[in-house]
Amino acid sequence: MGILSTIVIGFLVGLVARFVKPGDDSMGWIKTILFGIGGSLAATYGGQALGLYQAGQGAGFIGSVVGAVILLVLAGKLGGK
Repeated sequence: MGILSTIVIGFLVGLVARFVKPGDDSMGWIKTILFGIGGSLAATYGGQALGLYQAGQGAGFIGSVVGAVILLVLAGKLGGK
């Protein structure tokens, strides 16, 4: 996967995660991309290590969104909001 497609998927995952998570997340598009990529990485390695899904399955996108939401919640708690 190329770097451009990673950024685009990270941005989409970050947007969906910000939409799903309740509350105000005022951040720019770079942070949205980084949270999306971080959630994707965490969910991909975690989900595949546990045998929940294989690479390329649709469950990976759902797992990525869940991972990004968890990162957003943790960042909100640690950020002092």
